[in-house]
Amino acid sequence: MKLKLDENIPYRLADLLEQLGHDVDTVLAERLNGKPDEMVWDSAQQAGRFLITQDLDFSNIRRFAPGTHEGVLILRLRDPGRDSLFKRVLEAFQKQDVETWRACFVVISDRKIRILRPK
Repeated sequence: MKLKLDENIPYRLADLLEQLGHDVDTVLAERLNGKPDEMVWDSAQQAGRFLITQDLDFSNIRRFAPGTHEGVLILRLRDPGRDSLFKRVLEAFQKQDVETWRACFVVISDRKIRILRPK
């Protein structure tokens, strides 16, 4: 799966996701850190990448309706520290069939994963 990690996602996660077979790019590598969300979104979409972020600006289900994009994963953890984010994302990608998340709106919390699929 082609992924893009937003600047609020631990950078060290990129290497581990690549080891799981994913093609990973980061906002930092593209020098998009600090840029407007629209630039990050457009970059992900143009490259056909599934965006992983904590940024709630991407959480509007009407704007980011399933099936209208490559996919977005919003992380909503009680303790959003780097270690917690790292652990939860890695756990989800190891245990779930994330290839089925293409074009979906996904929210991961501490206890569950909610997947809204295209209709």
